[in-house]
Amino acid sequence: GPFLAGQLADRSVSTERLLAACHFIGAILVFMLAVVDSFPPFILISAIYGLVYAPTLALTNSISFAHIVDRDRDFGPIRLWGTIGWIVAGLLVGQYLLRFATPTEGGPDEIAAAQDAGRTVAFYLSSVLGLVMAVFCLFLPHTPPAKTSDQEVKKLAWLEALGEIRMQPLLTLFLIAIPVSMIHQFYFVFTSDFVTDIQNAAGSQGADAFANAINQVLGVGGGGLMTIGQMSEILVLAAIPFLAKSVTRKQLLLIGLAAYAGRMAIFAFAPTLIPVLFGVALHGLCFGCFIFVAFMVVDEHTTPDVRATAQNLFNLVIVGIGIIVGSYFATGVVATWATIPEADGGGMDFAKLFSVPMWMAIACFFVMLIAYPKHSQARTAS
Repeated sequence: GPFLAGQLADRSVSTERLLAACHFIGAILVFMLAVVDSFPPFILISAIYGLVYAPTLALTNSISFAHIVDRDRDFGPIRLWGTIGWIVAGLLVGQYLLRFATPTEGGPDEIAAAQDAGRTVAFYLSSVLGLVMAVFCLFLPHTPPAKTSDQEVKKLAWLEALGEIRMQPLLTLFLIAIPVSMIHQFYFVFTSDFVTDIQNAAGSQGADAFANAINQVLGVGGGGLMTIGQMSEILVLAAIPFLAKSVTRKQLLLIGLAAYAGRMAIFAFAPTLIPVLFGVALHGLCFGCFIFVAFMVVDEHTTPDVRATAQNLFNLVIVGIGIIVGSYFATGVVATWATIPEADGGGMDFAKLFSVPMWMAIACFFVMLIAYPKHSQARTAS
């Protein structure tokens, strides 16, 4: 998906029209995900949906960078609205699950099963929003492919971008992005169930008034509580224009990696509601200081005629390769190692589980500290 979308955006099709087409096709596919009732078609549709949806993340970045005047000043206030959208969607689904998909009677397994069935509403919501996005994209500023010489047009955009990525600081950034994406998988695969168990345990039978209050505001099912991370993300993104004036890109990236390590340490060694809420809130620093800043670095250190492709290649690493490897590593290797035998009560040893990405984040921190250049010159011409 990223290879194809980047090539089209940098060489053939205006970015806003490509975005509209991706969202329209994606809306149809995600609606189909809501209505299929067996696994083979579900996984096939999911694969096609990923093909058309994943590139939109990077294309949104490239269309923003093509029109904003000051990258440091303007990108944060624009990007934080995506975070607000994430929060609204999480709260809507969480509240729906609380109000309409959580039975008043039954044990934890029955409640969890009912909530899982209710998650179908997320697909319907996504489908409607996809259609809205498709129409909206047609009204974005016109962003045609960058004009280049005939000789450069003949080049494959992704091949030219790869030639620029092999230079520092992008080389270090792309290599570290893979383990960071793997760390993300521990967060996105396990945190929802992890915090749901904590919510349900703390709020059961009115035992914890604070937990019940949290549930009433954020809903249940994990997604609502995880929006605390996006709320803190808004604060971080709003602060980036001010931080960028006095803090280097390298320092911001290191802060993000330290936040990754701190979040996983809290999950591993302080698995109670209030510390976990703080750990979820660290997502703001994780995303804002690493992934958000990384997309800015990619734009700064690539030439204009391949920037959409470079953004998509980084997107390929952070939400593609890293997720494939990370999913297997997190669920097939580490989770197997951290599973408590049935003879000992069953379940998951979260201290074991989350300590692995904690040490991975610490290792990434020191690699970044040593390998990433202190000063680097941005590229402004093709």
